[in-house]
Amino acid sequence: MDAIWVFLPVLGGALAHAPVLALDLLKPLKRPLDGGATVRGRRLFGDNKTWRGAVVIVAGVVVATVLLRQWDWWWGELPSGLRDAGPLLYGALLGLGVVLGELPNSLLKRQLDVPPGAQSNLLLTIYDQADFVLVVWLLLLPLWAMAWWQAAFVFAVVTAVHLVINVIGYAIGARETAI
Repeated sequence: MDAIWVFLPVLGGALAHAPVLALDLLKPLKRPLDGGATVRGRRLFGDNKTWRGAVVIVAGVVVATVLLRQWDWWWGELPSGLRDAGPLLYGALLGLGVVLGELPNSLLKRQLDVPPGAQSNLLLTIYDQADFVLVVWLLLLPLWAMAWWQAAFVFAVVTAVHLVINVIGYAIGARETAI
């Protein structure tokens, strides 16, 4: 089993979120997750981490998981614990992991005075592309224990894919920067 298949539905979150950002849809949910809270006079997560993004990304991941479940080949590649949990629980944990996994890095960047959407150094830029992998690893742990080397491989692949998605998002106007 290749752990990368476990993370494939994450693309559903990006696919759902890109047009919402580009077209500025679901405006009532465009509210910061941190509610404007600050730590040391700096925003907790900033304006870019919104309820709209959280809802759309989790929903996109769940929908992608349910749709991919129809593809027996893909479903058969998953660990038995994830298959036993079913696509709704597995998709919800995966989507929640994506959203929650972005928050510690946002907190760190805000505390370092890195503007939302900007990068400060190469290490933070790389971590920013796949930061959610660690939280997903933890959230899926009751269903499946991913080996450290699988997590490292997934982190590398997700980083590469996320960089491509960022460039596409920039090209369609959903992002202000390419990386």
